[in-house]
Amino acid sequence: MKYKLSEKRKVNMNPIQEYEKQKGIANAKANYFDKRVKIFSFLRFIVIGILVFIIYKNDVFSTPTFIIAFFITILVFGILVKIFNYNKFYRNLNRIKVKINEREIDFLDKGEMPFKDGKPFINIQHAFSFDLDLFGRQSLYQHLNRTQSYIGEYILHESLIQNNNKNEILKRQEAINELSLKLEWRQNFSAFSELQEDSKSNYIFLKQWALNAKANIPKHIYLMAFIFPVIFMLAFVANIYFSLGLGSMVTLLFIVNLSILGSQLKLIQSEIDKSTKLNKILDNYSILMQEVENHDWQSETLKELKNSLSLNTSEASQSIKYLSRLFGNMDTINNAVGAALMNGTILYHIHLLKKLLDWKRENGKHILKWINVIGEIESLICYANFKFNNSNYTFPSISSDNNYVFKNIGHPLIDSRQRVCSDVDFTSHPFVILTGSNMSGKSTFLRSIGVNIVLANAGSVVCADEAMIGLNKLQVSMRSTDSLADNESYFFAEVKRLQSIMNVAKSEACFVLLDEILRGTNSDDKRNGTIKFIEKIIGLKAKGVIATHDLEVCKTTEQYPDYLINNCFEVDIINDELYFDYKLRPGICQNQSASFLMEKNGII
Repeated sequence: MKYKLSEKRKVNMNPIQEYEKQKGIANAKANYFDKRVKIFSFLRFIVIGILVFIIYKNDVFSTPTFIIAFFITILVFGILVKIFNYNKFYRNLNRIKVKINEREIDFLDKGEMPFKDGKPFINIQHAFSFDLDLFGRQSLYQHLNRTQSYIGEYILHESLIQNNNKNEILKRQEAINELSLKLEWRQNFSAFSELQEDSKSNYIFLKQWALNAKANIPKHIYLMAFIFPVIFMLAFVANIYFSLGLGSMVTLLFIVNLSILGSQLKLIQSEIDKSTKLNKILDNYSILMQEVENHDWQSETLKELKNSLSLNTSEASQSIKYLSRLFGNMDTINNAVGAALMNGTILYHIHLLKKLLDWKRENGKHILKWINVIGEIESLICYANFKFNNSNYTFPSISSDNNYVFKNIGHPLIDSRQRVCSDVDFTSHPFVILTGSNMSGKSTFLRSIGVNIVLANAGSVVCADEAMIGLNKLQVSMRSTDSLADNESYFFAEVKRLQSIMNVAKSEACFVLLDEILRGTNSDDKRNGTIKFIEKIIGLKAKGVIATHDLEVCKTTEQYPDYLINNCFEVDIINDELYFDYKLRPGICQNQSASFLMEKNGII
């Protein structure tokens, strides 16, 4: 039976040239806005000078003229501040876009990776992530990562380790392909995201804050928050205009209002504690949400993400922007003088607290979902960027029979100028016994298969000319570690991993990658254990590859000729030098390199 493989798209595009072009555009815009920032900064200084002059010469003007001139100057100053902030924002935004393009150019040209490496996500107990170097320095995660928010980092990590069904993979492929064609939109989104300076602590605070919706202002306090400010204002106005001698009463009401605030101060602090800069972060989230809401998406996944930002009466971006203003205004309570004046007169922060709690009751259940949308978009952008940078990679097709076929598969983290690719097909022989001398490329080949399966499962393009994957659960044993803390030897750690793989294979279809198992025992024991493990794992219909140096293990293919096949990486000795071509070949490895190297280096 023939299976249709994905087809590689031939794209004549140099990503570095495109990044250079975008860098030039962003740099020109940054310079334009920078000039305007300097102009409006100077104009603000002039207006301040005029204001000082008007105040200094107020005796020259009649009172109405002075008041009009004063307020017009204040109004002009406010307008200039707004224009200044607008230009400063877009200057900074375009400077970030310049940096984004510079990072991509340096990444492609020099291999520099100034991106977060996902080290906190390293889990040595995971079924495959530790063995395949998915997280940590020079990892696949660092290679992909272009996220700026904490939730984006987390969702990108999840996308590399979760299992997706066929429909989910195809939907993600469609979304990633659509985003890969929208370079300017992606870079705008990433630049907005980089402006917000998000952190894990802010996300945790928002999560805890949103889930705690029980807090409320007592009804009698809220009633007093209306009555006493009204009485205060009436007494204040009456005392000023009618000289009724109510000064003591006004002072007492001022103190009463502050006492009412004091009774709710603990509640206020619990609502805004650890919310430093949160209003700015939320404001940027609202911009990011608006970017998603305002775009006309074609792929199903991106449409679903956009729709999840919709409410009955408004968009999520508007609601988050309103929350941003509430947090920003609540933060003024830390200004002792201003807070005393605002609350001693009108109990400003009590009314503000009521609005904040009302928002939480109405929208708190949505906020994490909305922020997760931003994380999902950031994660998809990472894969879209990966596709854009590697236009010769391909989207794999999904096999209905869980078959795996790769044409010219390579490891995406190896420089394309040094990468050697091979063909491998698991259709007729589902399990490969792989031999080869040290340094011949066995482990790299295993990781090439594993990493590309991970990418394919995430909906990404893979490093191959053509590819087809199944949906078997990936299980890998390539790098077991001992543990002094758990009093666990290397050998026992490996046995536990093999036991875990076997347990999974008993209940689910698996794709297994094994590299020289049972290293911690003698040769005969290792050989017997390896052969028995192979027999049992193929009895459970697992697919995959096992690499070994023991040529006796290769004879197992004679007993299972319809299921097992021998492949190898060969080494040649040319002019007294080792030569590796790193190409996968049929059969069993014939040449060994260890004795040759030891003799050449005078060891034996």
